[in-house]
Amino acid sequence: MSADSFITGECRRTIDDRFRITLPPEMAEAVTDADGESILVKERYGCLSLWRAAEWQKRLDDGVSLIRQKIDAGRMEQRWGEVQRLGRLLSTRSQKVKLANRSRLLVPDSCREFLDVNANQEVIVVGAVICIEIWNPKAWQEILRQEMPEFGPLLQQLAD
Repeated sequence: MSADSFITGECRRTIDDRFRITLPPEMAEAVTDADGESILVKERYGCLSLWRAAEWQKRLDDGVSLIRQKIDAGRMEQRWGEVQRLGRLLSTRSQKVKLANRSRLLVPDSCREFLDVNANQEVIVVGAVICIEIWNPKAWQEILRQEMPEFGPLLQQLAD
């Protein structure tokens, strides 16, 4: 899978007793930088995402830069509470990780509770076009139940 192609697919994996997940090699390659680094992100409770480090950092830097411009221009004076809230979330949302053997992810302590899966339990690994998502199976079924009816209209909307 090249860096330009969509990351797709769904598979089940088991978190071992040391909280490691072996990812499909083609998915792992798609989200790993040349130095073997990726960014693990808390997406929503029961879901982590894994990104190519440089791509994640660019997206983050672009967003933070826009907010900094608004702060410097004095346009955020009435929104300091929201800015602080964003800062708290930024501080705890993502973490740099290195995949062992280019495809084995050790889920860090800070992400285990958020994923809500114990050792020796299954997770669902999903290609989400631009990243990989790792789901608690119950959370995955719930999101599918909610979002699958919108597949056709979403595809059409994005294609227009």
